[in-house]
This record gives sequence, structure tokens and C-alpha cells, in this order.
Amino acid sequence: MVDSSDALPASDKELDTSGLFCPEPIMMMHNAVRDMSPGQVLKVTATDPATTRDVPKFCLFLGHELVEHRSLEDGSHFYFIRLG
Repeated sequence: MVDSSDALPASDKELDTSGLFCPEPIMMMHNAVRDMSPGQVLKVTATDPATTRDVPKFCLFLGHELVEHRSLEDGSHFYFIRLG
């Protein structure tokens, strides 16, 4: 059984940028949010360590909310972004 505190937030769209490096994940995020509406949540999976810096700045600059960020021991990062 999964502890509810470990449950990931729901998302409206998923974007997997695994294996890509800066600036590609952010460029793909820009394209993904164009097709989404305010309030929707984008889940981004990434392996580029630079995303830990770039995704929060992306959110701040564009007025989105970084709902959650999780990093796994294997180097994967999961971001949940609510569009502003």
C-alpha cells in the first residue's frame, strides 16, 4: 500500500524529457504549456540536473506554480507545474 503522503499529484498532461539536456527540457515545456489552460497541471519527467535550477525559474518567470518537485536516487526528477 502506498502512503498517501507519497502519492503524486494528479496531472492533466505529461512531458518526458528524460535523456535531454539544457535547453531542450525548457523548450519542450514552453511548447507543452501552449496547448494547456490556466489551472491545469503539467507533469514533467527529467534527468538533466540543470532542471532543478531551470524549472523553478521557468515557473517564476512565467507566473506558474511549482506544485511539487521530487528527485529520485537514480537521478530522475518529477515536476508538477500548475499553469498560471
